[in-house]
Amino acid sequence: MRTDICDMFGIEFPLLAFSHCRDVVAAVTNAGGMGVLGAVAYSPERLEEELRWIDDHVGGRPYGVDVLVPGKIDESAERAGRGEGGLDTMLASVPAEHWTFLQSLFEKYDVPPPDLNRARKSNSRGGTQVTKEGATELIEVSLAHPIRLIASALGTPPPLMVDKAKSAGVPVAALVGTAEHARRQVAAGVDLIVAQGGEAGGHTGEISTMVLVPEVVDTVAPIPVLAAGGIGTGRQMAAALALGASGVWCGSVWLTTEEAETPPTVKEKLLAATSRDTVRSRSRTGKPARQLRSAWTDEWDGPGSPGPLGMPIQMIVAHGAMAQIDKIAASGNPGARQLANYFVGQVVGQMNTVKPARQVVYDMIEEFAAALDRLNTIAR
Repeated sequence: MRTDICDMFGIEFPLLAFSHCRDVVAAVTNAGGMGVLGAVAYSPERLEEELRWIDDHVGGRPYGVDVLVPGKIDESAERAGRGEGGLDTMLASVPAEHWTFLQSLFEKYDVPPPDLNRARKSNSRGGTQVTKEGATELIEVSLAHPIRLIASALGTPPPLMVDKAKSAGVPVAALVGTAEHARRQVAAGVDLIVAQGGEAGGHTGEISTMVLVPEVVDTVAPIPVLAAGGIGTGRQMAAALALGASGVWCGSVWLTTEEAETPPTVKEKLLAATSRDTVRSRSRTGKPARQLRSAWTDEWDGPGSPGPLGMPIQMIVAHGAMAQIDKIAASGNPGARQLANYFVGQVVGQMNTVKPARQVVYDMIEEFAAALDRLNTIAR
């Protein structure tokens, strides 16, 4: 296989794998694709450890990093990111009713609550990582390693990111949900566009992949485009290339692999889920993100909720709570199992078995080849 993406990164298959798990990143890279580590969950110190581990396990093969740089966040988080009041500014911006509502969820579902005072402080650090200032720290750590791609999610990459990456000879990618978003990214100097349809897991828009990809391809040509959203098989990969994409960007399909970081209870729920069991909800991050529907999303989006807060303040409320829920769910607690969820796309309906990540790559390429053979037969 050879596309613009293969030439750009020197990879065998035009398949990029987004994952928060370093083991998945390394496995896909070593199988001939290219892993991309999601950095938003890490402090700069922890990201340094993760990237050092990947460096030691990929033998110089290419991999990338994805940094969450939202175009707009809660004003109090912006102030905290600039050092105006620090973490206390962010904590103070969480209304008391939201902590009360969170406490009521633990009581309703008979789940032992975490120490909320401790959770508030430990979670606030993660909130500052999605400010431009916090993301800049992650960018600097990433570019100190031999990465071959740095990607910006949720917004146009700041000039500092683009300038630093280009000075290091590292291409910049950006995720988009509309053709207009793609135009802005090109104007900002990105080298690669990821057109992510509404089927995708995590932060995503509403336009479907089938409609979005050709629109973006036509808008940004000759800049290469990766298709994302609802892609987890070789047939879907072939369809993406038929739409004009130069490769694919997959995330959800790795969540049920052997290497995945997915909590055991959540992995069980993913394996049993259908494509109708996801929802776009602000309940985890403050921005619409597709995830597995659960009691958590139902409660936060329901009539008794005070409503999710903006990003990243909602992350402060949700992150520690979900860590506690996952921990208690692993012991078999029924209420915690009802609440547990994770970011995942509609392709979850096809994720029915646990495999090594490298096997997922090989299966996709084998099915891709079979799909091309079928199309060639039809075209005769």
